[in-house]
Amino acid sequence: MSLLAEPLGAVVLALLAMGVGAALARLLDRAAGRDSRTRAEQIIAAANAQAEHLLREAELKARDELFHKREELTREVEASRAELREQERRIERREDQLAQREQELTRKLRALEASKTKLAERRQALDERAQKLEQMIAEQSAKLHELAQLSREQAERLLFERLEAELSAEIGQRLQRHEELVRASAEERARHILIGAIQRYAAEQTAETTVSTIDIPSDEMKGRIIGREGRNIRTFEKCTGVDVIVDDTPGVVVVSAFDNIRREVARIALTKLIQDGRIHPSRIEEVVAQTQEAMEKTILETGRQAAAEVGIPVLHEKILQLLGRLKFRTSYSQNVLLHSLEVAHLCGLMADELGLDGDLARRCGLLHDIGKAADHEMEGGHPAVGAELARRYGETNEHVLHAIQCHHDTISLDHVYTVLVAAADAISASRPGARRETLDKYVNRLMELEQVACGFPGVEQAFAIQAGRELRVIANAARTSDSDAVRVCREIAKAIEEKLDYPGEIKVTVVREMRAVEYAR
Repeated sequence: MSLLAEPLGAVVLALLAMGVGAALARLLDRAAGRDSRTRAEQIIAAANAQAEHLLREAELKARDELFHKREELTREVEASRAELREQERRIERREDQLAQREQELTRKLRALEASKTKLAERRQALDERAQKLEQMIAEQSAKLHELAQLSREQAERLLFERLEAELSAEIGQRLQRHEELVRASAEERARHILIGAIQRYAAEQTAETTVSTIDIPSDEMKGRIIGREGRNIRTFEKCTGVDVIVDDTPGVVVVSAFDNIRREVARIALTKLIQDGRIHPSRIEEVVAQTQEAMEKTILETGRQAAAEVGIPVLHEKILQLLGRLKFRTSYSQNVLLHSLEVAHLCGLMADELGLDGDLARRCGLLHDIGKAADHEMEGGHPAVGAELARRYGETNEHVLHAIQCHHDTISLDHVYTVLVAAADAISASRPGARRETLDKYVNRLMELEQVACGFPGVEQAFAIQAGRELRVIANAARTSDSDAVRVCREIAKAIEEKLDYPGEIKVTVVREMRAVEYAR
């Protein structure tokens, strides 16, 4: 029994403990619930208070922002209103200007209408006056025709012939007076200067040929020059660019070439080969190359000597080479370098007489034909080529360049040195022995002179005399007056200048002579 009682007591105690614990737990739960509700109510109250506070702050901030927005909007509205007011003022001013312009245009239109009306009235009046004048002229012409017993065409022809005769006489008289005044002072002075220059400078004859003859010791040498199957002479002609003429003439071989430099190189080289005796293709090429090199040095030295002779200290080396090449260049068989030296000295003498720069004149004269050293290599005439080369190689003086380019064409009185060069060039080219002309060219030039003169009205005959340096014209005395003779003489001279090429100058003389012939029977 005791053993059973103890477990039961333990169980009862355990049950009691469990009940007490449950009761305590319920008590504790109730107390916790009351605290939780209290805290929750407090939290809710605090949240409501904070929410009200945030709401008030948000409302205040919204009011402030609304106030700022309203102020900004007010400012923008005021600015827009001010801008609109300014635009209105500008529009009003523009409207005022447009109104003023409209008034001005209206006034101008009215004035234009008035001017048109006046012009129409004036035109009508002028038309009426013109009709009256035409009617009066017709009446007067009819009366004049009745009085003069001439038709309208006859009267006009008579009037024009009389007017032409009067004007022709007046023009001839004025030309004659003017030429007499100019010649009175200039002709004697020019003649004195030219004669003095020619007398003070005397040059040798400069005509040359384009062939060279080389003496050979024997006819056996001709065969050696020709070589087996002609190989030596072909090699020589190929290296030098010349023609070697080996004919039946004893003891002579002829070298012919248009280029005098090539001809001179060939002559010297062939002379060396004949003296050496070794004539074969390789030796020919060697000797020709040596001769060409020596020729280049000779050309440069010749240019230096020419510049030193004239007294020009500074010239570009290329220009000196061109001057040296002129020694082997001919024009109408006249040596161009000697011609250039002669022109340079003549220009210097005339410039000194006229009080000009003699050194500059000599420079112009020496370089005036420099283009002939390269005119076969460049396109254009020698004046244009020479001016281009001189400018390219450092010549900057405008007088020198103009003298080179224009000594044959546009001779301007503003460039006096060009006039001097043209005069000296004519003197050097036209003096006896300077140039050679074939008989055909000489005859053709004389015939062209006579044909130009015979083409003018009133000219009966024309004769070219003094080797074409003077043209004697015989005018019909019945058809030509004294004043007409002066005018025809001047026109013939001008026609010769425009149509013909000639050295120097040509004197034109018009002879008008009245001859009366009667026979006594």
